[in-house]
Amino acid sequence: MSVGPGTSYTEPGGSWRPFWLVALALAVFLALDLALPGGDVPAVLWVVAIIAVLGIVGAGTLSARRIWTVRVDGSGTDAALSVGRERIPLSEIDADHLRQVDAGVDAGAPVLGGGWSLPKGRTGLPLKLTDGRTVLVPTRDPAALWSALSDSQGTLGS
Repeated sequence: MSVGPGTSYTEPGGSWRPFWLVALALAVFLALDLALPGGDVPAVLWVVAIIAVLGIVGAGTLSARRIWTVRVDGSGTDAALSVGRERIPLSEIDADHLRQVDAGVDAGAPVLGGGWSLPKGRTGLPLKLTDGRTVLVPTRDPAALWSALSDSQGTLGS
């Protein structure tokens, strides 16, 4: 969770940690290839492998960050909850239902941000909208998201 100007809650959808771990592993393999005697792997193969592997891992990380980042923007009249490209104005969230919900998932409710199911490692926070629909917000920290949505300083609070 991070707090910034105009944003009361942000939960990144992915981490760059796997990218840097793979980069470190490739650097170790390259150093071992240079240090150990025997048949060396051609430099062109190393360049292609490093660019391809880091490109794939980087693209996966970037797409996860774009698709699954959860934001609660409580600034101005256009205050909203967004997951990836999907955006729900905070005025459309049933605040009474939110105050009653502390756990559980509504079976069959669509996942906000898209997808058939919740991403691995995330819990669905069920939100009932004023039109009667229920959506699941994929989050790693449902308590912090619930707190950000129901706090009294700007979003859904009384």
